Amino acid sequence: MRKRYIAVGVYCQRKSRYSYSKKSSYLPDLRKLIKRRKMGLKQTIRSLDAFPRTEEHLLQKTQSGALVSVVGLVIMATLFIHELTYYLTTYTVHEMSVDLKRGETLPIHINMTFPSLPCDVASIDAIDLSGKHEVDLDTNIWKLRLNSHGHIIGTKYLSDLVENKHTTRNHDDKEHHDGSAKKPHKFSFDKDAENMINKVKKALENGEGCRVYGVLDVQRVAGNFHISVHALNIYVAQMIFGGAKHVNVSHMIHDLSFGPKYPGLHNPLDDTVRILHDTSGTFKYYIKIVPTEYRYISKEVLPTNQFSVSEYFSPMNEFDRTWPAVYFLYDLSPITVTIKEECRSFLHFITRLSAVLGGTFALTDRWMYRLIKALTTPSARGAYR
Repeated sequence: MRKRYIAVGVYCQRKSRYSYSKKSSYLPDLRKLIKRRKMGLKQTIRSLDAFPRTEEHLLQKTQSGALVSVVGLVIMATLFIHELTYYLTTYTVHEMSVDLKRGETLPIHINMTFPSLPCDVASIDAIDLSGKHEVDLDTNIWKLRLNSHGHIIGTKYLSDLVENKHTTRNHDDKEHHDGSAKKPHKFSFDKDAENMINKVKKALENGEGCRVYGVLDVQRVAGNFHISVHALNIYVAQMIFGGAKHVNVSHMIHDLSFGPKYPGLHNPLDDTVRILHDTSGTFKYYIKIVPTEYRYISKEVLPTNQFSVSEYFSPMNEFDRTWPAVYFLYDLSPITVTIKEECRSFLHFITRLSAVLGGTFALTDRWMYRLIKALTTPSARGAYR
């Protein structure tokens, strides 16, 4: 039994030595395999290099290459400036919502010229749906007398005129009540009317016109304002013009707006000219006002209005009992427009710049270089000939 154990031990010892010698013979092959795999991995990574280095002896500077480089730099600098300018400029975004404003006034900026209507008879009247009716408005309105050549010959501030008239009337009434007036008030009125008639007739003979400008503050409801001779007594107007057909309401609209202007705003009635020759009639401008808010990049908000317009002209005939006028009939939209200034993303700028500069470099490096080389090579020029 002991001999059997000894024999088994010898066999196991021999087997372990044999296996150890066999494994030791495999180690160099395994190391070589690992080394080959590492070299293959490095070679694979090296093959991904998009910017391979050129050998020093292959680098050669030529005049054609320098010309291509200069042209490419000029093109890339131009495109860079263009992209930078595009990035620094702002753009606008439009949004719409329901108008919730209430209890505010609507400013109307007027700047018009009437070349054939003297300032003494031109008046601005306003009426709205709330029932408010104002004749010959005199708040923040100026009138400039113009000669036949359109040059200013005098100014009138309507509120001063009204104040002067009011003072004169109070003075006349006081004298009348005190009994110190030598002539009745009726005679004074007739004399004033006669003086005005003579003055306006003289102005018409001299070809005087009138420039009206200022600001009207009206209620924020639909309505109209018009410029005409409606403030005159009908008999006085008849004595001055000799009939409605002789009232010439030719006009030029220099500016008509419903609030301050913002960048990009264009008022459709600006620089409008309507001149009548040997005829008369009534002009009507139908205006649709759209409340607008302009938000600057600095978060400043500018409340204003923009509008669209359509016009209609009605000529006078023998049976018309109305007097010519220029009407502006306006209505407000229930929708408000918000215009926001936005700046462009810096990431968007970098993306566009990389694409433009990379494309320019690739184009000049390959196609332009080949073209210049083909044109400058003597053999190529001989072939073209």
